[in-house]
Amino acid sequence: MKTALILLLSALFSFAVAQSGGNLETIINEVFPKPVETTAGTDKRNPGGPGISTATTSPDGCECVFYYLCNNETINTDGTSLIEVRIDDKPCDDLSVCCYPKDRVTEDITPAPPIDEFKGCGVRNPDGVGSIMKGLKDNESQFSEFPWMVAVLRDEAVEGKEQNSLIYQCGASLIHPQAVLTSAHCVKRKDTKYQIRAGEWDTQTENEPLPHQDRAVKTIIIHPGYYAGALFNDVAVLILDSPLEVAENVDSVCLPEQGLVIENARCFTSGWGRNVFGQEGEHQVILKKIDLPIVPRYTCQRQLRNTRLGQHFELHTSFICAGGEAGKDTCKGDGGSPLVCPIPNHPGKYFQAGIVAWGIGCGENQVPGVYASVAQFRKWIDEQLDAHHLDKSSYTY
Repeated sequence: MKTALILLLSALFSFAVAQSGGNLETIINEVFPKPVETTAGTDKRNPGGPGISTATTSPDGCECVFYYLCNNETINTDGTSLIEVRIDDKPCDDLSVCCYPKDRVTEDITPAPPIDEFKGCGVRNPDGVGSIMKGLKDNESQFSEFPWMVAVLRDEAVEGKEQNSLIYQCGASLIHPQAVLTSAHCVKRKDTKYQIRAGEWDTQTENEPLPHQDRAVKTIIIHPGYYAGALFNDVAVLILDSPLEVAENVDSVCLPEQGLVIENARCFTSGWGRNVFGQEGEHQVILKKIDLPIVPRYTCQRQLRNTRLGQHFELHTSFICAGGEAGKDTCKGDGGSPLVCPIPNHPGKYFQAGIVAWGIGCGENQVPGVYASVAQFRKWIDEQLDAHHLDKSSYTY
Protein backbone atom coordinates (compact mmCIF):
# COMPACT_ATOMS: atom_id res chain seq x y z
CA MET A 1 0.00 0.00 0.00
CA LYS A 2 2.80 2.44 0.94
CA THR A 3 4.76 1.53 -2.24
CA ALA A 4 1.75 2.30 -4.44
CA LEU A 5 1.21 5.68 -2.72
CA ILE A 6 4.85 6.68 -3.22
CA LEU A 7 4.70 5.73 -6.93
CA LEU A 8 1.50 7.78 -7.37
CA LEU A 9 3.01 10.90 -5.72
CA SER A 10 6.17 10.59 -7.80
CA ALA A 11 4.12 10.42 -11.00
CA LEU A 12 2.12 13.52 -10.03
CA PHE A 13 5.25 15.47 -9.13
CA SER A 14 6.88 14.55 -12.46
CA PHE A 15 3.76 15.70 -14.30
CA ALA A 16 3.81 19.06 -12.44
CA VAL A 17 7.46 19.61 -13.28
CA ALA A 18 6.78 18.85 -16.91
CA GLN A 19 3.86 21.32 -17.00
CA SER A 20 6.07 24.10 -15.55
CA GLY A 21 8.72 23.63 -18.14
CA GLY A 22 10.92 21.62 -15.83
CA ASN A 23 11.48 24.57 -13.41
CA LEU A 24 11.66 23.00 -9.96
CA GLU A 25 12.04 26.39 -8.21
CA THR A 26 8.72 27.54 -9.71
CA ILE A 27 6.98 24.51 -8.19
CA ILE A 28 8.50 25.14 -4.74
CA ASN A 29 7.56 28.84 -4.76
CA GLU A 30 3.97 28.00 -5.68
CA VAL A 31 3.68 25.54 -2.77
CA PHE A 32 5.64 27.64 -0.21
CA PRO A 33 5.29 31.30 -1.24
CA LYS A 34 7.84 33.72 0.20
CA PRO A 35 6.57 36.29 2.75
CA VAL A 36 5.87 39.77 1.40
CA GLU A 37 8.59 42.16 2.51
CA THR A 38 7.50 45.37 4.23
CA THR A 39 9.40 48.54 5.07
CA ALA A 40 8.94 50.55 8.26
CA GLY A 41 7.17 53.83 7.70
CA THR A 42 5.21 52.74 4.62
CA ASP A 43 1.90 52.41 6.44
CA LYS A 44 -0.29 54.81 4.45
CA ARG A 45 -3.38 54.29 6.55
CA ASN A 46 -2.10 56.35 9.45
CA PRO A 47 1.63 57.16 9.19
CA GLY A 48 2.87 58.55 12.47
CA GLY A 49 -0.66 58.42 13.84
CA PRO A 50 -1.89 58.31 17.44
CA GLY A 51 -0.33 55.83 19.78
CA ILE A 52 3.03 55.55 17.99
CA SER A 53 6.19 56.10 19.97
CA THR A 54 8.96 56.56 17.42
CA ALA A 55 11.53 56.57 20.17
CA THR A 56 10.80 52.89 20.76
CA THR A 57 10.84 51.70 17.15
CA SER A 58 12.70 48.40 17.03
CA PRO A 59 15.41 47.59 14.43
CA ASP A 60 13.02 45.29 12.56
CA GLY A 61 10.45 48.06 12.02
CA CYS A 62 7.91 47.36 14.76
CA GLU A 63 6.57 50.38 16.63
CA CYS A 64 5.04 50.72 20.09
CA VAL A 65 1.33 51.51 19.86
CA PHE A 66 -1.63 51.23 22.20
CA TYR A 67 -2.74 47.62 22.16
CA TYR A 68 -6.09 48.49 20.57
CA LEU A 69 -4.39 50.04 17.51
CA CYS A 70 -2.70 46.86 16.32
CA ASN A 71 -4.44 44.01 14.56
CA ASN A 72 -1.97 41.19 15.12
CA GLU A 73 -2.16 37.77 16.68
CA THR A 74 -1.08 39.01 20.12
CA ILE A 75 -4.26 41.05 20.59
CA ASN A 76 -7.63 39.51 21.39
CA THR A 77 -10.43 41.32 19.59
CA ASP A 78 -12.92 40.67 22.38
CA GLY A 79 -11.23 43.04 24.83
CA THR A 80 -9.56 40.49 27.08
CA SER A 81 -5.95 40.82 26.01
CA LEU A 82 -3.39 39.78 28.59
CA ILE A 83 -0.64 42.23 29.39
CA GLU A 84 2.37 42.05 31.65
CA VAL A 85 2.99 44.74 34.23
CA ARG A 86 6.46 46.16 34.88
CA ILE A 87 8.43 43.82 32.64
CA ASP A 88 11.77 45.46 31.81
CA ASP A 89 12.75 43.26 28.85
CA LYS A 90 9.99 44.47 26.52
CA PRO A 91 10.54 47.25 23.95
CA CYS A 92 7.20 48.85 24.80
CA ASP A 93 5.56 49.96 28.01
CA ASP A 94 3.12 47.80 29.92
CA LEU A 95 -0.02 48.79 28.00
CA SER A 96 1.43 48.93 24.49
CA VAL A 97 2.47 46.30 21.95
CA CYS A 98 5.17 46.18 19.31
CA CYS A 99 3.26 46.43 16.03
CA TYR A 100 4.43 46.18 12.42
CA PRO A 101 3.18 48.74 9.85
CA LYS A 102 1.04 46.17 8.02
CA ASP A 103 -0.92 45.55 11.25
CA ARG A 104 -1.57 49.21 12.15
CA VAL A 105 -5.18 50.39 12.30
CA THR A 106 -6.59 53.90 12.67
CA GLU A 107 -9.62 52.97 14.74
CA ASP A 108 -9.95 50.90 17.88
CA ILE A 109 -10.28 47.21 17.08
CA THR A 110 -11.05 46.51 20.72
CA PRO A 111 -14.19 48.42 21.75
CA ALA A 112 -14.58 49.39 25.37
CA PRO A 113 -16.58 46.85 27.37
CA PRO A 114 -20.30 47.66 27.28
CA ILE A 115 -21.83 49.45 30.25
CA ASP A 116 -24.36 47.44 32.18
CA GLU A 117 -26.86 50.16 33.01
CA PHE A 118 -28.64 47.97 35.52
CA LYS A 119 -25.74 46.77 37.63
CA GLY A 120 -26.21 49.56 40.20
CA CYS A 121 -23.75 50.90 42.74
CA GLY A 122 -20.86 49.17 44.47
CA VAL A 123 -19.90 46.58 41.85
CA ARG A 124 -16.28 45.57 42.31
CA ASN A 125 -14.34 44.15 39.35
CA PRO A 126 -11.92 41.66 40.96
CA ASP A 127 -10.56 40.60 37.54
CA GLY A 128 -10.30 44.15 36.27
CA VAL A 129 -11.88 45.63 33.14
CA GLY A 130 -10.72 45.23 29.56
CA SER A 131 -7.46 43.48 30.38
CA ILE A 132 -6.24 41.19 33.14
CA MET A 133 -3.10 42.71 34.59
CA LYS A 134 -0.43 40.07 35.14
CA GLY A 135 2.56 40.41 37.41
CA LEU A 136 0.88 42.62 40.01
CA LYS A 137 2.59 42.67 43.40
CA ASP A 138 2.48 44.24 46.84
CA ASN A 139 -1.33 44.42 46.92
CA GLU A 140 -1.66 46.29 43.63
CA SER A 141 -5.26 46.35 42.39
CA GLN A 142 -6.55 45.37 38.97
CA PHE A 143 -7.47 48.14 36.55
CA SER A 144 -10.94 49.44 37.56
CA GLU A 145 -11.25 46.92 40.37
CA PHE A 146 -12.73 49.76 42.45
CA PRO A 147 -14.48 52.05 39.92
CA TRP A 148 -15.64 54.41 42.68
CA MET A 149 -12.06 55.33 43.68
CA VAL A 150 -11.27 59.02 43.21
CA ALA A 151 -8.14 61.14 43.64
CA VAL A 152 -8.50 64.67 45.03
CA LEU A 153 -5.97 67.09 43.50
CA ARG A 154 -5.16 70.63 44.58
CA ASP A 155 -4.36 73.35 42.07
CA GLU A 156 -1.11 74.88 43.27
CA ALA A 157 1.53 77.29 41.99
CA VAL A 158 4.97 75.71 41.74
CA GLU A 159 8.11 77.81 41.98
CA GLY A 160 9.86 78.09 38.61
CA LYS A 161 6.77 77.16 36.58
CA GLU A 162 4.46 79.55 34.80
CA GLN A 163 1.41 77.31 35.06
CA ASN A 164 -0.05 75.80 38.20
CA SER A 165 0.35 72.09 38.86
CA LEU A 166 -2.15 69.55 40.13
CA ILE A 167 -0.81 68.01 43.34
CA TYR A 168 -2.22 64.81 44.83
CA GLN A 169 -4.05 65.65 48.03
CA CYS A 170 -5.94 62.56 49.18
CA GLY A 171 -8.36 59.82 48.21
CA ALA A 172 -12.14 59.93 47.91
CA SER A 173 -15.10 57.95 46.58
CA LEU A 174 -17.73 58.60 43.94
CA ILE A 175 -21.28 58.52 45.28
CA HIS A 176 -22.98 60.30 42.35
CA PRO A 177 -21.73 61.39 38.91
CA GLN A 178 -21.57 64.90 40.37
CA ALA A 179 -20.77 64.21 44.04
CA VAL A 180 -17.72 62.84 45.85
CA LEU A 181 -17.29 61.73 49.47
CA THR A 182 -14.02 62.37 51.30
CA SER A 183 -12.64 63.41 54.68
CA ALA A 184 -13.00 66.99 55.90
CA HIS A 185 -9.33 67.26 56.82
CA CYS A 186 -8.39 66.79 53.15
CA VAL A 187 -10.24 69.86 51.87
CA LYS A 188 -10.22 72.28 54.79
CA ARG A 189 -7.99 74.88 53.07
CA LYS A 190 -10.41 77.59 51.99
CA ASP A 191 -7.88 79.35 49.75
CA THR A 192 -7.27 76.27 47.59
CA LYS A 193 -8.91 75.14 44.36
CA TYR A 194 -9.49 71.41 44.05
CA GLN A 195 -10.10 69.00 41.22
CA ILE A 196 -10.96 65.34 41.26
CA ARG A 197 -9.78 62.53 39.00
CA ALA A 198 -11.99 59.48 38.53
CA GLY A 199 -11.03 56.28 36.74
CA GLU A 200 -7.34 56.62 37.62
CA TRP A 201 -5.19 53.52 38.22
CA ASP A 202 -1.52 53.94 37.26
CA THR A 203 -0.54 57.54 38.01
CA GLN A 204 2.55 57.38 35.78
CA THR A 205 0.87 56.56 32.46
CA GLU A 206 -2.13 57.52 30.39
CA ASN A 207 -1.98 54.36 28.27
CA GLU A 208 -4.64 52.61 30.32
CA PRO A 209 -7.49 50.59 28.77
CA LEU A 210 -9.97 53.39 29.52
CA PRO A 211 -9.25 57.09 30.16
CA HIS A 212 -9.60 58.84 33.49
CA GLN A 213 -11.90 61.85 33.88
CA ASP A 214 -11.15 65.17 35.59
CA ARG A 215 -13.65 67.62 37.03
CA ALA A 216 -13.32 70.83 39.03
CA VAL A 217 -14.80 70.97 42.51
CA LYS A 218 -17.53 73.61 42.58
CA THR A 219 -18.69 73.35 46.20
CA ILE A 220 -17.08 71.91 49.35
CA ILE A 221 -19.49 70.93 52.13
CA ILE A 222 -17.77 70.07 55.42
CA HIS A 223 -19.79 68.49 58.20
CA PRO A 224 -20.77 71.21 60.72
CA GLY A 225 -19.57 69.02 63.61
CA TYR A 226 -16.06 68.59 62.22
CA TYR A 227 -13.40 69.12 64.89
CA ALA A 228 -9.92 69.43 63.41
CA GLY A 229 -8.12 68.77 66.69
CA ALA A 230 -9.30 65.17 67.05
CA LEU A 231 -10.93 64.72 63.61
CA PHE A 232 -14.43 64.14 64.96
CA ASN A 233 -17.06 63.99 62.18
CA ASP A 234 -14.33 63.94 59.56
CA VAL A 235 -16.50 63.91 56.45
CA ALA A 236 -17.07 66.20 53.47
CA VAL A 237 -19.12 66.12 50.28
CA LEU A 238 -17.69 67.68 47.12
CA ILE A 239 -20.06 68.90 44.40
CA LEU A 240 -18.48 68.88 40.94
CA ASP A 241 -18.87 71.56 38.31
CA SER A 242 -20.29 69.00 35.85
CA PRO A 243 -21.26 65.32 36.02
CA LEU A 244 -18.81 62.56 35.22
CA GLU A 245 -19.67 60.08 32.50
CA VAL A 246 -20.41 56.68 34.01
CA ALA A 247 -18.06 54.09 32.51
CA GLU A 248 -16.59 50.71 33.38
CA ASN A 249 -13.86 52.49 35.35
CA VAL A 250 -16.03 55.31 36.73
CA ASP A 251 -19.05 54.38 38.83
CA SER A 252 -20.51 54.97 42.28
CA VAL A 253 -20.19 53.04 45.53
CA CYS A 254 -23.19 52.12 47.68
CA LEU A 255 -23.78 53.72 51.07
CA PRO A 256 -25.08 51.97 54.21
CA GLU A 257 -28.29 52.82 55.96
CA GLN A 258 -28.17 55.35 58.80
CA GLY A 259 -26.88 53.79 62.03
CA LEU A 260 -25.90 50.41 60.53
CA VAL A 261 -23.58 48.48 62.85
CA ILE A 262 -20.95 46.49 60.96
CA GLU A 263 -19.57 43.35 62.62
CA ASN A 264 -17.60 40.28 61.58
CA ALA A 265 -16.80 41.67 58.15
CA ARG A 266 -13.61 41.63 56.14
CA CYS A 267 -13.40 44.71 53.99
CA PHE A 268 -11.18 46.50 51.45
CA THR A 269 -9.52 49.86 51.46
CA SER A 270 -7.67 51.36 48.51
CA GLY A 271 -5.44 54.33 47.81
CA TRP A 272 -2.18 55.80 46.54
CA GLY A 273 -0.82 56.67 49.99
CA ARG A 274 2.65 55.95 51.35
CA ASN A 275 3.79 52.36 51.79
CA VAL A 276 5.36 53.02 55.22
CA PHE A 277 5.13 55.83 57.76
CA GLY A 278 7.74 58.58 57.82
CA GLN A 279 10.07 60.24 55.35
CA GLU A 280 11.22 56.93 53.91
CA GLY A 281 7.69 56.13 52.76
CA GLU A 282 6.82 56.54 49.09
CA HIS A 283 3.48 57.25 47.43
CA GLN A 284 2.23 54.37 45.34
CA VAL A 285 2.15 54.50 41.55
CA ILE A 286 -0.52 51.85 40.98
CA LEU A 287 -3.66 51.90 43.12
CA LYS A 288 -3.18 49.59 46.10
CA LYS A 289 -5.76 47.54 47.95
CA ILE A 290 -5.68 46.02 51.42
CA ASP A 291 -8.16 43.61 53.00
CA LEU A 292 -8.83 44.36 56.65
CA PRO A 293 -11.16 43.05 59.36
CA ILE A 294 -13.64 45.34 61.08
CA VAL A 295 -12.57 45.67 64.72
CA PRO A 296 -15.34 45.91 67.35
CA ARG A 297 -15.59 49.32 68.96
CA TYR A 298 -14.49 48.45 72.49
CA THR A 299 -11.71 46.16 71.27
CA CYS A 300 -10.40 49.03 69.18
CA GLN A 301 -10.57 51.49 72.07
CA ARG A 302 -8.71 49.06 74.35
CA GLN A 303 -5.97 48.49 71.77
CA LEU A 304 -5.56 52.19 71.08
CA ARG A 305 -5.19 52.83 74.81
CA ASN A 306 -2.06 50.70 74.71
CA THR A 307 -0.45 53.25 72.37
CA ARG A 308 0.75 56.75 73.18
CA LEU A 309 -2.91 57.79 73.39
CA GLY A 310 -2.95 56.46 76.92
CA GLN A 311 -5.44 54.71 79.18
CA HIS A 312 -7.95 57.55 79.24
CA PHE A 313 -8.49 57.69 75.49
CA GLU A 314 -12.14 57.46 74.41
CA LEU A 315 -13.04 56.58 70.84
CA HIS A 316 -15.53 59.10 69.47
CA THR A 317 -18.87 57.80 68.23
CA SER A 318 -18.18 59.13 64.72
CA PHE A 319 -15.42 56.54 64.22
CA ILE A 320 -15.14 52.86 63.36
CA CYS A 321 -11.98 50.76 63.31
CA ALA A 322 -10.43 48.22 60.95
CA GLY A 323 -7.12 46.41 60.71
CA GLY A 324 -4.69 45.74 63.52
CA GLU A 325 -2.78 43.16 61.45
CA ALA A 326 0.97 43.60 61.17
CA GLY A 327 2.08 45.13 57.87
CA LYS A 328 -1.44 45.80 56.59
CA ASP A 329 -2.86 49.28 56.99
CA THR A 330 -3.66 52.57 55.34
CA CYS A 331 -1.01 55.24 55.76
CA LYS A 332 -0.15 58.89 55.17
CA GLY A 333 -1.71 60.06 51.93
CA ASP A 334 -4.62 57.63 52.15
CA GLY A 335 -6.82 60.13 54.01
CA GLY A 336 -10.29 60.38 52.49
CA SER A 337 -10.05 56.99 50.80
CA PRO A 338 -12.96 54.56 51.16
CA LEU A 339 -13.22 51.44 53.30
CA VAL A 340 -15.75 49.17 51.58
CA CYS A 341 -17.42 46.01 52.87
CA PRO A 342 -19.40 43.30 51.06
CA ILE A 343 -23.16 43.73 51.08
CA PRO A 344 -24.86 40.67 52.60
CA ASN A 345 -26.95 38.72 50.06
CA HIS A 346 -25.61 40.87 47.19
CA PRO A 347 -22.62 38.95 45.78
CA GLY A 348 -19.94 41.14 44.27
CA LYS A 349 -21.40 44.39 45.62
CA TYR A 350 -19.94 46.67 48.31
CA PHE A 351 -21.02 49.58 50.47
CA GLN A 352 -18.71 52.19 51.95
CA ALA A 353 -18.32 51.61 55.66
CA GLY A 354 -15.64 54.17 56.41
CA ILE A 355 -13.45 57.06 55.29
CA VAL A 356 -9.74 56.91 56.14
CA ALA A 357 -9.21 59.37 58.99
CA TRP A 358 -6.19 58.66 61.20
CA GLY A 359 -4.03 56.07 62.93
CA ILE A 360 -1.03 55.50 65.18
CA GLY A 361 1.82 54.62 62.85
CA CYS A 362 1.07 52.31 59.94
CA GLY A 363 0.60 48.56 59.97
CA GLU A 364 1.49 47.89 63.60
CA ASN A 365 0.20 44.70 65.17
CA GLN A 366 -2.87 45.12 67.39
CA VAL A 367 -3.18 48.81 66.44
CA PRO A 368 -6.25 49.31 64.21
CA GLY A 369 -6.71 52.19 61.82
CA VAL A 370 -9.50 54.68 62.49
CA TYR A 371 -12.16 55.63 59.93
CA ALA A 372 -15.06 58.06 59.85
CA SER A 373 -18.21 55.95 60.09
CA VAL A 374 -20.27 56.54 56.94
CA ALA A 375 -23.34 54.95 58.53
CA GLN A 376 -23.35 57.76 61.10
CA PHE A 377 -23.58 60.34 58.32
CA ARG A 378 -25.96 58.77 55.81
CA LYS A 379 -28.81 61.12 56.69
CA TRP A 380 -26.53 64.16 56.47
CA ILE A 381 -25.15 63.02 53.10
CA ASP A 382 -28.70 62.57 51.79
CA GLU A 383 -29.52 66.11 52.84
CA GLN A 384 -26.57 67.54 50.92
CA LEU A 385 -27.55 65.77 47.71
CA ASP A 386 -31.18 66.87 48.16
CA ALA A 387 -30.02 70.47 48.56
CA HIS A 388 -28.22 70.25 45.20
CA HIS A 389 -31.06 68.37 43.47
CA LEU A 390 -29.00 65.23 42.93
CA ASP A 391 -30.61 61.79 42.77
CA LYS A 392 -29.75 59.54 45.74
CA SER A 393 -30.46 56.34 43.82
CA SER A 394 -26.83 56.37 42.60
CA TYR A 395 -25.70 54.98 45.98
CA THR A 396 -28.84 53.14 47.12
CA TYR A 397 -28.98 49.34 46.97
